Amino acid sequence: MPKSTRTRSGALNLAALTVLGVIGEGPTHGFAIVGLCGADGQLGHVWRFSPAVVYRELAHLVDVGLVHEDGVDTDGPGPARTIVVITPEGEKVRSEWLARPVQRARDVRSEFLLKLALLDRSNIDSGALLAVQREVMAQRSASLRDEIAAAAPGFERTLLLWRLTSTQAVVDFLSTVGAQRAGQDPR
Repeated sequence: MPKSTRTRSGALNLAALTVLGVIGEGPTHGFAIVGLCGADGQLGHVWRFSPAVVYRELAHLVDVGLVHEDGVDTDGPGPARTIVVITPEGEKVRSEWLARPVQRARDVRSEFLLKLALLDRSNIDSGALLAVQREVMAQRSASLRDEIAAAAPGFERTLLLWRLTSTQAVVDFLSTVGAQRAGQDPR
């Protein structure tokens, strides 16, 4: 699981950061977030969160002051829905998280792709994040190559080779996405 983000009240996990990311797009309610994070939702295609997790993290975000309740929507079918909006502190946490690269290749599949989806939904250019993420993964690849060169034969070396291959695949992916953004689709 990706590293959590620290706030004045403790750490936020990936689910909380995703919920915060959605709320940062504009006033919303838990039911709408559940839809986005479910199996058929735009964010659920990347990483799914159950309704219970979404509502738990939403309550936590309210408790720590990163979002606040701003009325109740009684229009439409179904029960009344509490509208939530992001606070200035919440927007700061959201912006910092969306701009920060992940440190491990395995977190690209979850956290990084969620960031790209949220940036896209908010019409925020992802170019800077893509560039810094590629640099982080390229540096990690170089470090793994050094570790492999110094490793003795055996499983530890095999594990390092797996990590290098995975990390290099991420570098290739980031290069491809960057080229597509620049209109130079290499594939």
